[in-house]
Amino acid sequence: ASSLLLCFRTSLVAPLIFGLLLQPPLTQLSSITQPNIVLLMADDLGIGDVGCYGNDTIRTPNIDHLAKEGVKLTQHIAAAPLCTPSRAAFLTGRYPLRSGMDAINNYRVIFWNGGSGGLPPNETTFAKILQRQGYTTGLIGKWHQGVNCESRDDHCHHPLNHGFDYFYGMPFTLISDCQPTETPEMDRAFRRKLWLSTQVIGLVTLTAALGRLTGLISVSWKTLTCLAGFSLLFFVSWFSSYGFVRYWNCIMMRNHEVTEQPMVTARTTSLILRESISFIERNKHKPFLLFLSFLHSHTPLLTTEKFLGKSSHGLYGDNVEEMDWMVGQVLDAIDKEGLKNTTLVYFASDHGGWLERHEGKRQLGGWNGMYRGGKAMAGWEGGIRVPGIFRWPGVLPAGTVIDEPTSLMDIYPTVVHLAGAVLPQDRVIDGRDLMPLLRGTVEHSEHEFLFHYCGTDLHAVRWHQKDSGSIWKAHYVTPIFRPLGAGGCYDRGFCPCFGEGVTHHDPPLLFDLSRDPSEAKPLSADTEPLFDTVIKKIGRAIEEHRRTLTPVPEQLSVYNAVWKPWLQPCCGTFPFCWCDKEVDN
Repeated sequence: ASSLLLCFRTSLVAPLIFGLLLQPPLTQLSSITQPNIVLLMADDLGIGDVGCYGNDTIRTPNIDHLAKEGVKLTQHIAAAPLCTPSRAAFLTGRYPLRSGMDAINNYRVIFWNGGSGGLPPNETTFAKILQRQGYTTGLIGKWHQGVNCESRDDHCHHPLNHGFDYFYGMPFTLISDCQPTETPEMDRAFRRKLWLSTQVIGLVTLTAALGRLTGLISVSWKTLTCLAGFSLLFFVSWFSSYGFVRYWNCIMMRNHEVTEQPMVTARTTSLILRESISFIERNKHKPFLLFLSFLHSHTPLLTTEKFLGKSSHGLYGDNVEEMDWMVGQVLDAIDKEGLKNTTLVYFASDHGGWLERHEGKRQLGGWNGMYRGGKAMAGWEGGIRVPGIFRWPGVLPAGTVIDEPTSLMDIYPTVVHLAGAVLPQDRVIDGRDLMPLLRGTVEHSEHEFLFHYCGTDLHAVRWHQKDSGSIWKAHYVTPIFRPLGAGGCYDRGFCPCFGEGVTHHDPPLLFDLSRDPSEAKPLSADTEPLFDTVIKKIGRAIEEHRRTLTPVPEQLSVYNAVWKPWLQPCCGTFPFCWCDKEVDN
């Protein structure tokens, strides 16, 4: 009987052991030295635009497959709801106001290639650290962190001054002004005011001149001459910048050289993809960092003919599906070179989708799923909760979903540690190394509090109460939606951070995101017994956080934001700046 029992146990255990042997073992991190790192960042992509995050109409098979083979984060949070500050935080692992990359005014992003603001040279990006560790580092696509400080060629804010060995792409960001057939987007309302003012001044000058000629108005020719001169100077002062936005901002660069001015948008997608794959092929024999910063899915939604009209969501859906195809092409290049198991791939968006972006009945912005709010809104989840996917076969467990608060700032310490380096000790780093969480060696994120800034104004704070599983979020300032209940600031196009367009809350609005991720039902002292305790705890965290802040130069000040001719990148002799050097290639 005992022998039969032993045989029976053996028959059960043997298949189990055999099955475990067939499972690919997770490699010990200590045995891996300096993996390749590929960072893929979409522009203005909503979390609800991706299949693996719940969208069942826009087709994103390559991004979905990336999540299936890796780890999907469901509470991945941008440090800001707009491009420039969010990307500054991503590159430095620090809240953007620590580097002066958040605004105290309405200039909340870099406005001109010819402006003087940008990511300060004394900031240490993860690219700079990896470069010191022997990595070849490349940035393909969008930068939007400034170019020059004091002269046209100082390149103090340029990617090559921030740790990238190679740069090809837009130093600015894609805007509708880059597409001649589209309605101008940049500072549209302000431009209308300038045109109106010019017409009024011109009309006054013309009326005075006619009155003088007909004898109806007694005015000297000297006064008329001064008035005409002022009219001309006023017109030239603003039209020299806003009248040539396409030439000043819509340019392509390779390293320090301007290659297209203005850019030829019909081939931009193919060139960015070609450059990305070429970078992988050139550097396959040594550790590399590739930051592919997509121009998709920012307006004007540059989409090649192959994808036009193919989605169920108009031009925006076409554009997202093309970006997914580009992701697939990059992943195929990694596989082709035999680098899949030695490459950490990361996919995310810089912030939430732009709800208010439309032309007539055409919706040109993204969808943020069940989350309230969108781009430019720092407090509501729709503006800051983004896709976050990691893949590293053999190291990260495939098909894993992690519902813990994480941040785009966490990429900084994560890749720094993987490269075998140490974090800078002379500054506060707000990000946390994600590898223990991604590998499943710890249960909870290291973040207890995350602070959500709109410019330099603190709009909301979240507290991850790990012992209870609650994720409390207190809103101190919220934008006023127009029309009321519309979910966005459709009257402005962007929700503001301060002024008449916001509401201050005392006591703050409180939500428990673990029970109410859509932030639909604010809690109160009457409905939540822990209300006062939670508000006091968050208040103390804010006080401690503010003690870590130090004054820094404001990179997005009005002076730094305005266009300066002497800083404008130019491929000819200024102001004759036009070229197409890609024709030669």
